[in-house]
Amino acid sequence: MVMITRFEDVHAWQEARKLVKMIYQLTASGTLARDFGLRDQLQRAAVSAMANIAEGFDCDSHAEFARFLGYARRSAVEVQSLLYTALDTSCINEAQFREHYDQAQKTKALIGGFKHTLKKRT
Repeated sequence: MVMITRFEDVHAWQEARKLVKMIYQLTASGTLARDFGLRDQLQRAAVSAMANIAEGFDCDSHAEFARFLGYARRSAVEVQSLLYTALDTSCINEAQFREHYDQAQKTKALIGGFKHTLKKRT
């Protein structure tokens, strides 16, 4: 088993970072770039997923870290929901939706798995 010594070692954080990059690229042009509310909310939700993993890593207990992972997971779900809004308002196409939704799903699953592992240790 790999020893995790810093938040950058957490696989869920690495995938959340990819999600952030993808969301920022998606929101940089086209109709979505001009929809300031949706663009900003998508960006904030993606960043929140990544940031909560890092913030939780520095907690004093596994239980507290698990709580932050819960916030991070919910932020990834928020990205998924907002992607439906972007699709339904024709800001993105089906292929863009699927690519970003799948990355959010992967991030969410890794966060959930990590949280489950932490909770078993408390």
